Order: sequence, then structure tokens, then C-alpha cells
Amino acid sequence: MFRLRPAFWPTLVSLPILVVCLGLGFWQMERREWKRDILHRIEVNQAAAPIALDELLRGDPLAHEYGRVRVAGTFLNDREFYLAARSLRNKVGLQVVTPLRTDDGRIVLFDRGWIPQEQKDPAKRAQGQVAGRVELTGIVRRSQEKRQFAPENVPDKNVWFHVDVPLMRSMAGGKPDAKLDTFFLEADPTPNPGGVPIGGQTRLDIPNDHLQYAITWFLLAAALAGVYLAYHWENGRLTVAGRTKVTSEDAP
Repeated sequence: MFRLRPAFWPTLVSLPILVVCLGLGFWQMERREWKRDILHRIEVNQAAAPIALDELLRGDPLAHEYGRVRVAGTFLNDREFYLAARSLRNKVGLQVVTPLRTDDGRIVLFDRGWIPQEQKDPAKRAQGQVAGRVELTGIVRRSQEKRQFAPENVPDKNVWFHVDVPLMRSMAGGKPDAKLDTFFLEADPTPNPGGVPIGGQTRLDIPNDHLQYAITWFLLAAALAGVYLAYHWENGRLTVAGRTKVTSEDAP
């Protein structure tokens, strides 16, 4: 049987830290399940054959996130959007998101891939500014939200840090649509004329390290609890099986 007489200051300092460590540990376990769901979705949808855009739009497009979709139409090259601060092989550049007008007149955002900063001007990559009807395969990605501490988009200067699908589609002339506004497409690795943009930038090998993080937080909580109990034992404030640690102050 244990009997503990908590000391005020050690308890006041240790208890909040213990709660935080345990909370972060359980949060990482929740994040682990969330990441496992994403990885399962990637595995299943990547293994499936490409589907037509009409088939995608018949259900919930996000149910096919990371799946492949066939789409045909014409690029609106004069309405490109630029995602800033994107790197490839340790070189900083941009991602080019081009609106695609499909054969039936719908506007779909298509992330064509990465370009070097010095080729932002379309005139410097004229071969890649494909005119006329194209048939493409893209990977379904959900509309993005601003991450904590990330910069804000600056639409009037065409500087973007995340893909805001509803706003971008609207600026490209697309009508609001409950389904088309939820996703955009990312190019597969098929080379473009002139070599840029470079597609195939979708990250599919997402690490899931949340279990390690959770274990770390739980071990920190256990270590703190051990130090706390050791302090009380050494100071005679912890009784075990009816016996109390005798301190130097209690010795005859």
C-alpha cells in the first residue's frame, strides 16, 4: 500500500508538465491513425485504374484522393497560378497550376509541375505552353487550407502558398461547384514539351513516425513521474507498506 503526501511546489511544477506529456502522447496516437488512413487511401487509390472525370464527379471526389483521373480539354495558359517556394533536387522554384477547360466547358485546376524560378515568364518555356486539346491523367488532391505559421496567399499578385481551389477556379472563370471546388489534379510524370513543367511531384511515400513520437512523450511522462516519486521517497513523504523512508533529519 502506498501513501503519498504531495509536496506543494514539486506537485505544482510537475503536474502540468505530466498532463502535457500525456496529452501529446495520446495526440500522436490519434495522428498515427489519421496517417494510416491516408496511407491506406494512397495504396488503394493508386492501385486502381484511372477513371474518367465524369465518373469522379458522380460520387464524392475526395473518396478518390490520390487516385488517377483522365481528363481532356484546353489549357488556359494565360491564367496560370504560381505556387511559391517549391523545391526540386534542392533547387527552389515554383509549381504551375493551370486552369483546364474541359470539353464540356467545366474548369478544373491542373498542377502541371515544377519550374525553375528563372522560367516563371511563360515566354521562357514556350514549348511547354501547350495549345489546343490535350488528354491528361492527373492525381486527385483536395483543396488546401493555410497551415499554421505559413504565409497568406496574395491573389492580386498571383503569389500562392497553398491551392485555394474555390478562389482559383473563380478567378479562372469557373462557376462555383460543390464538387469541382473540393479538389484539383496533379500531373503524372509524363514529360512536357521542352522539359518543363516537371510533373510527378505528388508525394506518395509519406512517413508515419507518430508511434515513435508518442512513445517519446510517454517515456518523458514516466521519467517525470519517477523523479517526482523518488523526490518524495527521499524526503520521507512516500510510505510503502507502512514503512516510511527515514531522512537524515529524522535520524537520532
